[in-house]
Amino acid sequence: MVEQGQTSLAGQRLGAPETLGISTLEPGHKPPAMPPGRLMPLRVLLLDDSQQIFHISHRSSGRVLFEMVCLHLNLVEGDYFGLEFQSRHRRMVWLDLLKPIRKQITRPKHTVLRFVVKFFPPDHSLLLEDLSRYLFALQVRQDLASGRLTCSDASAALLVSHIIQSEIGDFEETQCRQHLLNTNYIPDQMALMDKIMEFHHKHIGQTPAESDHRLLAVACRLEMYGIRLHPAKDREGTKLSLAVAHGGVLVFQGHTRINNFNWSKIRKLSFKRRRFLIKLRADPSENVNQDTLEFLMASRDCCKMFWKICVEYHAFFRLFEEPRPKPKPVLFSRGSSFRFSGRTQKQVIDYVKENEFKKLPFDRKHSKVQYNSSLSPLRSAQVQVPNQAVRDGSFLVSSEDSAVLRPCGNSSPSTQRNGCSDQTYPIQEDSRSQAAKQPPVDRAEEVCASLTLVNGLAEDCRGATPSPLVSPMLNDTGAVRTDEDEDNRRKICPTDKAYFIAKELLSTERTFLKDLELITASFQEVLEKEDCVPDTLKTLLSSTYEPLLSHHTHFLQELEERLSLWEGRCNMQVKGDFQHVGDLLLKTIQHLKPLSAQLQKISECVYALERVCAVSRRLELVCREFEMQKVCYIPLNVFLLSPLHRLLHYRQILDRLCKHHPPTHTDYSNCRAALDDVCELEAVLHPGLEEIENYQKLLELQKDVIGAEHLATAGRQLVRLGCLSKLSGKGLQQRMFFLFSDVLMYSTRGITSTNQFTVHRQLPLRGMTIRESEDEWGVPHSFTLTVQQQSLVVAACSESEMEKWMEDLKMAVDMAEESNGSTSDLLTPSKDVKSSGASEGESEEDVCGSRTSLPRHGINSANTLHRGNTTAHVCWHRNTSVSMLDFSIATENKLSGNLLRKFKNSNGWQKLWVVFTNFTLFFYKTHEDEFPLASLPLLGYTITDAGESENIHKDHVFKLHFKSHVYYFRTESEYFFERWMTVIRSATVSASRTRYLNRTEPD
Repeated sequence: MVEQGQTSLAGQRLGAPETLGISTLEPGHKPPAMPPGRLMPLRVLLLDDSQQIFHISHRSSGRVLFEMVCLHLNLVEGDYFGLEFQSRHRRMVWLDLLKPIRKQITRPKHTVLRFVVKFFPPDHSLLLEDLSRYLFALQVRQDLASGRLTCSDASAALLVSHIIQSEIGDFEETQCRQHLLNTNYIPDQMALMDKIMEFHHKHIGQTPAESDHRLLAVACRLEMYGIRLHPAKDREGTKLSLAVAHGGVLVFQGHTRINNFNWSKIRKLSFKRRRFLIKLRADPSENVNQDTLEFLMASRDCCKMFWKICVEYHAFFRLFEEPRPKPKPVLFSRGSSFRFSGRTQKQVIDYVKENEFKKLPFDRKHSKVQYNSSLSPLRSAQVQVPNQAVRDGSFLVSSEDSAVLRPCGNSSPSTQRNGCSDQTYPIQEDSRSQAAKQPPVDRAEEVCASLTLVNGLAEDCRGATPSPLVSPMLNDTGAVRTDEDEDNRRKICPTDKAYFIAKELLSTERTFLKDLELITASFQEVLEKEDCVPDTLKTLLSSTYEPLLSHHTHFLQELEERLSLWEGRCNMQVKGDFQHVGDLLLKTIQHLKPLSAQLQKISECVYALERVCAVSRRLELVCREFEMQKVCYIPLNVFLLSPLHRLLHYRQILDRLCKHHPPTHTDYSNCRAALDDVCELEAVLHPGLEEIENYQKLLELQKDVIGAEHLATAGRQLVRLGCLSKLSGKGLQQRMFFLFSDVLMYSTRGITSTNQFTVHRQLPLRGMTIRESEDEWGVPHSFTLTVQQQSLVVAACSESEMEKWMEDLKMAVDMAEESNGSTSDLLTPSKDVKSSGASEGESEEDVCGSRTSLPRHGINSANTLHRGNTTAHVCWHRNTSVSMLDFSIATENKLSGNLLRKFKNSNGWQKLWVVFTNFTLFFYKTHEDEFPLASLPLLGYTITDAGESENIHKDHVFKLHFKSHVYYFRTESEYFFERWMTVIRSATVSASRTRYLNRTEPD
């Protein structure tokens, strides 16, 4: 029992069976039963510096006390936390949840246990609840004040500014200065007071929950975040410190990390008396002379304590589920029976994701801000981290990205090969690594989630369908709106259709401006650091995109001000009619005309960049590395072409406004004049647009395939790419086909680390015949390709797919017949590769067996950096296809805006900022985020109106469905409901040329 008052809400979300060792309770379960016996009081110091007294039986295990603390806090994600206390040797030790408390705490009346963070995840967005983030923020606050979290002055000032924003609210100079004088957050705070106030001034409007989010975004990148140093020495007596983190065991000298032993490289952890031993896995590629590293610690107890926390960290971050206890020996026991007790991080994420918990309010002890976090979405932070060494931010699943860091500098651990240790902990190959090598079973969708991670590498799913939106960052992390709030907000919005058209213009302009900033800031900053980049290329990029950025920045500012006036949100005393945007569009198009020279140079930028990359492997590697960053969520060349695409969107917006306004409307003349001007500008740029878009797609495919050279040549056009099943002696086998205007290639999924497509054959189109052959072979939706007296039988997944392939094949054959050039050989010379015809006897072994070598440029080349979420990979996983016509439609159908998302079995709606482009939905918390949290490729999905049968009693809801995956999205108006339905339907259904030519755009 808790001595202080306990609300009726506390503990409704907590519970676990006692036998499972899980520290947060499943629905319907109760906390572990307290054994009989006399009650003893135990004091627990919480992270907000308050103390609670819990009365428990003297026979209780540590778990009973821990569950009571979580119950009192109403904490769901309690597994990240732990209880520590000072032992009789005056060392802080963790409370063992499996052992009786009386065997751990000898003087309970004089002992104060501290409830603190125990496991620090590498990414703060993995914390799914506001309360968890608040407690982590309090931990950062304590670590800063104690000097444990060391960082640069700029980082410290930024962290403190977020803390005081959450505690006192928006910046007011006198109040802020007085608060800093009365409250000490960091050592030597007075010297940084002006810098703290400067940062605080920039946080106006930031809620306490947002401050927690931004604080953790900065803190988790710091070198010492979550680090608890354990003093040690190497064999030569050099003073060092050991620490454990999510990625492995770390070695520090002072506060500088000098070594990092990744879990994937550690075979066993053990200790013998005072010696802590790390046994490494054999690595032939590394010149390692030691397989066991030895460190000397202060005592056996210190050594054992660090060994225990290493065991727990490894299990929590690397295993799928809690390890099972070892059977007790009958006679003799050797070594410790200690094991990790509790839910692993993956279990925590799955548990919170699968169960919809009611967002309950909680008190912020230090905060003077009156704010209800449940009524406003948590905005993701755009955090500028000051220059400083940062932690390795690799995702948890990545276990092979860090090599063993051997002792360097003064660190020279001794070798211990033959000694027998007191305790050992074998670091077996992790469950996460094993799952990537084995065929998926029950959780195939989650194992194959690569397509939902931005720029993630796709794993070999052996036909399994990747699960969309499995990223834990997209769960209901404080972004839930109540239905009443959303309905009330809609009531005060204008109802005129012109307003929603203008709002679409604003939303898409925000996304477009961010894309421009990626080129002018992020990409050009990378190029400036490289000596291999010619000055002519740097000048070309800056002179082309910087004037466009300046122009569109000014336009966005005017647009935001106009919408603010239109909605009545502006406090300015402005009179007049501001419920129109035609004048702004006319003005910006007229100012864009003098920039037509910059628009015409965009194609030249793409060509110039590719020419330099062709002669400079270093620049090619730089560009590939940049494309792998989260901010570059689509291919780099698509960002380069975005100003040309934006003109298409202006034309569509103006066309809708002209259709909506009657000729007598005050804004009609402006919209019509702007439409004429943008059509005139588009007519000048359009001839080169189709050519450069085709070139860009060919460049993208060149990165997707192995075994084909010079795809992007003059005169070659991409027609269609996608999956067909090839009929051979072993039956139907999935193949990836690439149809160009002169040749048809087919490939298999590569078995290299990048899973690129290995081209197996090319078929010339000149002289090819196509005929249906379902009756001939008895295979549904099959057709036969005949060329040079050889035949190839393929089958589509549906009748509509077969019709589209046959239609495009016939058109491509006609194009090849009309051209005078001969078919070029695209394939890399190889004795296994044939450039004509198709052998009936080809087998799967023939395909895979001849493609096991590494890429031709070596393992450290740009070829090993490959995007795993390209359109070709999506087509492979979804067993579908897209044509160049589909790409053109997708270019026109870009859309951005807020959507409310709901899972099939959940109750609440989560507000997200969504960008639709490149056949994919990209999800953000807000439009201010630097990069998307996750993505959902839509090829293969079905979109329908969510009717009453779905048991969703809300307006403007559409349903996305693919196999067992169902998602509901809710728009704010009928206009946006129709717009999202239109653009998503264009991505979920590949267009045939006949339907495209006969299509009409809805008003």
